[in-house]
Order: sequence, then C-alpha cells, then structure tokens
Amino acid sequence: MLMSEIEILTDGGRRRRWSAAEKLRIVEETKYDGASISAVARRNGVAPNLLYRWRKLMLEGGSIAVAQDDSVTGNRTVREMESRIRELERQLGRKTMEVEILKEALDKSRGKKTDLACAVAETGRFPMKAVATTLGVSRSNLHDRVHGSAKPRRGYHKAQDAAVLPRIQALVAKRPTYGYRRITAILNRELRTRGLPPVNHKRVYRIMERNDLLLQRSGFDRPERNHDGKVVMMRSNLRWCSDGFEFTCWNGDIIRAAFLIDAHDREIISWRAVANAGISGSDVRDMLLEAVEHRFRAYQAPERVEVLSDNGSAYAAKETRIFAQQLGLKSCFTPVKSPQSNGMSEAFVKTLKRDYVRVNPLPDAETVLSLIGDWIEDYNENHPHSGLKWKSPREFIRAKTETA
Repeated sequence: MLMSEIEILTDGGRRRRWSAAEKLRIVEETKYDGASISAVARRNGVAPNLLYRWRKLMLEGGSIAVAQDDSVTGNRTVREMESRIRELERQLGRKTMEVEILKEALDKSRGKKTDLACAVAETGRFPMKAVATTLGVSRSNLHDRVHGSAKPRRGYHKAQDAAVLPRIQALVAKRPTYGYRRITAILNRELRTRGLPPVNHKRVYRIMERNDLLLQRSGFDRPERNHDGKVVMMRSNLRWCSDGFEFTCWNGDIIRAAFLIDAHDREIISWRAVANAGISGSDVRDMLLEAVEHRFRAYQAPERVEVLSDNGSAYAAKETRIFAQQLGLKSCFTPVKSPQSNGMSEAFVKTLKRDYVRVNPLPDAETVLSLIGDWIEDYNENHPHSGLKWKSPREFIRAKTETA
C-alpha cells in the first residue's frame, strides 16, 4: 500500500513572531521560477494567506511595509491629504482672525455696525476687506470713512418729486384703498395721456412712504389654505367664474348680487343684484344669457365654455343646468367647503367690498342698487390688475385685440 506523506508540526501551537529578515527571506523564495506560495509557506511553517499578504505588501511598499506589517498609501493620496491639510490650516487661520476681529469690535463699542467696523479698521491690525466681510458692511464705504472722504448720507430724492406728489395725493384721495402698485398704474396711465414719461413704482413707493400715504397693514395673518388647482385660463371665453355676495346698507337693507367673470381677462361680463331677497335661478339664467350675448353677439356660444360656480341652489337647479347647456355652456361646481377652488370670484368679491362698498355711502337699497353698475363699470375700465401686467380688464382686452 502507498502511504501519503505526513507532516508533523513540532511547535507548541503558539503564534510565532517573524522578524523582518525572515519575512524578506521567505518572500524572496516565492520569486524563484516555478516556486509555489503554498509550497514555500509549508516549507517555512507559514500560513499561505499570510505569506501572500507579505508578498503583496512588499510589491506595493517594499521592505519597510513588510517590516511594519501595514498597508501602503499611494503618493497621489498623500498629496491630496497634504493639500487638504494646508486648506484646513488656512481656514483655521481665517476663522481665528475673524474671531479676533469680532472680539475687538465688541470691546470697542456697541454702536452702529459701520462705526464699529471703522473703529476696528483704523487700528490697522486686520485687512480692511476682512473687517468689512466679517462685520457685513460695505468695503467702499468703510474705506471712505477711514480715510475721511465719506459724504454724509441722506434720503434719496429727485427734483421732479414735487411735481409728482400732488398727482399721487389726488389719486390716493380718490381711491384710498389702492396700494402703491395700483396708484403707479393709474398715475402712469394719466401721464401717458398727457405725453409725459412714466414713473417707476419704487419712486412712487418712496414718495408715498415719505408723505404717509401708504396703506396700513391689517395687523393679522390669515391661515393659508392649500390649493393645487389652476383657475386662470390661457385665453378668454374658455372659463367663466361666478359667485354671489351680500352686504348691509346703513338702514338695514341687505343687498345680494351675483356676477360672471372671465378667468383670463378678469372682465365682469354680466351681473344681477336684488334687495332684501335672494338670487334665484331665474336671475342666474338671465345673467348667463346676457353674458353669451355680450361676448359672442349671438344666442349660443360657438364653442363650449365652462361656468365655474359653487353648489348654490340657483346654480345647481335642473332648469339652470339645462338652460346653460342650450346656450353652449358647461356647468362646473367646486367641491363642498372649498372656496379657494373658485379663487378668482373670491378675489373679485374682496376687491369690490374693499375698493367700493367700504368707501361709498350706503344709505339704503335704492341708492346702492343705482351705484353697483357704476362700480362694476369702473372696475372693468380702470382697476389695475397684477395678473394683467397692471392693466384694467378692458385695457387688457383692447391691447390683445390690437396685437391680434
């Protein structure tokens, strides 16, 4: 019988410590032609994987890596680490200088920031740019202050402001609920008719602020309501929005009204108002017919037009929906308890109450009913709208007609 070769290990099983010379000698044996790492390892009593690791370290890092029994870091990595260390040192030095600037600034005074920066820069200990950047002041102004060439600052004004102010005061007296943006739009409209150059809205704001003509803020914030839908349309006569509103006269009469507004050009196409009663389905149907006649000069729309409204009985009545269909209209209704879905109508109600109802006398229903038509006509002709590039609805329609 053939017996296999048996290898007897005579060491005590303890971990052996290899010197650097022994490691190098054993690794050199693996470089001989035809030498097997496993055979060399078996011959020298070393685990093959350990010998493989020694050989790999020696090929990468030489005898030093083998002696230290550690991995080798490439030269590129070393250069990147050294560059990173230098950058960190520069940042550390910059931050240290900024801390010293701030400490010295706090010790100087507690006054204005520019005076503080000037006091620190005059010491000459720090670069002026570093002082300006750290304290957040203008470097050019700081330079002028330090060298004594700064001019005293005063409020900006133009020589023509005195001529513009009376016009603004007259517009504010006539329309006290308008902010500076709408005042600018109306002022420029008047200036263009007289052949005068327009004024910038920033200039109007500055003049109104200096003369206490700006609107006062309400003083409270309303909770926001999320609305992901889109009511505004890309052109006219695609969607009309409708809603109702009411307000009380001084003698207790209640005025209720409904209207149709185009979702693109914002013109109030038709409206109905009654006193001490509700808007009926008949009023809504008359309003729809008047709108079709006004927009299309016919008794039926040439293409389907959406009519967006709430779920009021006057709009949801079967007779109203059938009548709208006969006119070429499509009735659309907002979700329940979601007024923001018909936001364009809600915005007009807010505008009408703010700019007309609250600033006009409301003695009784008869007087108010005679005024509503003038209010809506003034809105269509003169009210600037931010969504129309500060044009009124009729101005916007005429401009589109001229360019078409």
